[in-house]
Amino acid sequence: MKWKKVGRIFENSGVHPKLQTHAANPLALPLTENVYRIFYSGRDADNRSSVSYFDYDFERMILVKDHVIPVVVHGGEDSFYSHGISLGNSFEVNGKKYINFMGWHIPPNEHWMGKIGRLAVDDTLNTLTVDPDQPFIDIDPADPISLSYPWIHYNHEVYQMWYGSTVYWNSETEEMLHVIKYAESRDTITWKKMEKSVPHIIGHSQAFSRPSVIQHEDGYDMWFSYRGKLNSKYRIGYATSPDGIEWKCEYDKVGIDVSANGWDNDMICYPFVFFRNKSLYMLYNGNGYGKSGIGLAILDK
Repeated sequence: MKWKKVGRIFENSGVHPKLQTHAANPLALPLTENVYRIFYSGRDADNRSSVSYFDYDFERMILVKDHVIPVVVHGGEDSFYSHGISLGNSFEVNGKKYINFMGWHIPPNEHWMGKIGRLAVDDTLNTLTVDPDQPFIDIDPADPISLSYPWIHYNHEVYQMWYGSTVYWNSETEEMLHVIKYAESRDTITWKKMEKSVPHIIGHSQAFSRPSVIQHEDGYDMWFSYRGKLNSKYRIGYATSPDGIEWKCEYDKVGIDVSANGWDNDMICYPFVFFRNKSLYMLYNGNGYGKSGIGLAILDK
């Protein structure tokens, strides 16, 4: 597998006070055959993230529109997304489109924590509304500490979800153990959580984030961010599965890494992989968890 980097396609202009920096967690939805609306999370001066978008023409490889103002803002101080909204992916339930997200919250004098939220999307892709205003998926005895970036996929009357769960905050490497787990649902309301997760390796790949999953005739492919110890920088990993439950990590086959220099020479993270015209595209972030912008890569056939 080899990804061909097209280059950086977007940088946050910093025009709006809620979007001063970053363009993290890109998520693409088609407006036309060639033009896609790409949502992202930008940050204010207090590092609280809100969501905006830009429109990009993948045929001409040009920016069509930069919205520059947020379409949904982080919540109040007591909400589960008081300190930010980090996007997962989109899915449909009974013909209604939604986007799931990780909501960030920092209780006073405590460690930050995440819960999973849901945004309702209008038909024009212009308006996002937190729906419900409480966590879509909350912490529970199976996941008691913190949740992160979900990816929901509909497959033969079953919704499959891969999501992040914190096992503990500190390991012998001083890095958290945060794994990607699996759950299923018939209605997206009641979820059956499995014990299975993507295999981790202490010191190499123990802090996972933002899975991006594609199903094909031979099974499933997953791309994700990972790091292995305190102060290490994110890289993009790759795993395969016959059923979406049992995964094998194949880091030597990911086919994309940091560049020798430039905007993504220190870090690559938060992949979003999607098909367009039978080709596989990847949006991803570079240095500074998306502070340096959004890049595009296309799988070399």
